[in-house]
Amino acid sequence: MKTFLSLILIVVLFSACQNSAKKTGESGGSSVSLTSAGATFPLPYYNLVFKNYAKETGVQVTYGGIGSGGGIRSLKDKVVDFGATDAYLNDDQLVEMPAEVVHIPTCMGAVVIAYNLPGVEELKLSDSLLEKIFMGEITRWNDPALKSNNEGVTLPDLEIVFVHRSDGSGTTHIFSDYMSKVSQKWADEVGAGKSLKWPVGMGAKGNPGVAGTISQTEGAIGYIGSEFAFAQKIQTAKVQNSSGEYIEPSIESISAAAQGDIPADTRVMVTNSDFPTAYPISGFTWIILYKEQAYDGRSEALARGTVEFLDWLVSEDAQAQAAKVNYAPLPEATVQKAKAILRSVTYNGEAILKE
Repeated sequence: MKTFLSLILIVVLFSACQNSAKKTGESGGSSVSLTSAGATFPLPYYNLVFKNYAKETGVQVTYGGIGSGGGIRSLKDKVVDFGATDAYLNDDQLVEMPAEVVHIPTCMGAVVIAYNLPGVEELKLSDSLLEKIFMGEITRWNDPALKSNNEGVTLPDLEIVFVHRSDGSGTTHIFSDYMSKVSQKWADEVGAGKSLKWPVGMGAKGNPGVAGTISQTEGAIGYIGSEFAFAQKIQTAKVQNSSGEYIEPSIESISAAAQGDIPADTRVMVTNSDFPTAYPISGFTWIILYKEQAYDGRSEALARGTVEFLDWLVSEDAQAQAAKVNYAPLPEATVQKAKAILRSVTYNGEAILKE
């Protein structure tokens, strides 16, 4: 493991060193290469749009999917041009950074509740049922509370097996943030975070591990990233939102979760949205960067390349590509907030984007 981490660090450091040099393009202008690292949750989307941006502009963007924590550490250590995280930096974390950091939301995803019950084509779960299942209080599928909530559905006399992530993840953070909002018991005994002490269940690594365990275990239930579930056509439950509606996860219902009030700095978890058509376990993923870009000898060209790329990333062109890899685009109001933040980013105190 130490060798693997060392290799990642070497790659990131090497790429970061490349950023200090300008590259001359065919038109006689200058372009840069950008280095980034962080969350694995948006990795398929980033792989797609980063590649397309390189085709359009010649600007190469290298991204290492090393987890949200790794993205934050890489920015803190100034070995990347920007980091990526599924959990925004709280006030205490912001204070620990060497300079002011801003957050740019880039797309939306969700955490879906996957299950393995042959013959059960539709399953509806309220927040109270989710609490009881994931806290180990409901242990069989034919429990009266589950049957009452799913009239007309034949639920088997079968043990419930909860499958959760064994590794730290942004998916767990979104899931547990939601659970902490709808269940005081969960908030008190488990809480929210990327890694948790689970009351019940069995662990599996990554979305593929959780999905694979569920598919091989009749009676299993667990949570996985929506982009993975959509791509693999995995059976998922409808979850009751704060308006009392049972919502199926979809690109549209995930995007609807951000239709409410979003703060100017975009640091908000949109789980348990009060928007009537919103899927309740939805969330942003963010790019993080320093507000003042003139640090550690960074050139103005590199700073401009970074901000111009991120401005494109929240543009209509890039957002239209999100659904191709099963992510939800940002609502227009959130796009405008992201653009406003980018226009506050400076080089030697001067705004990089003037318009």
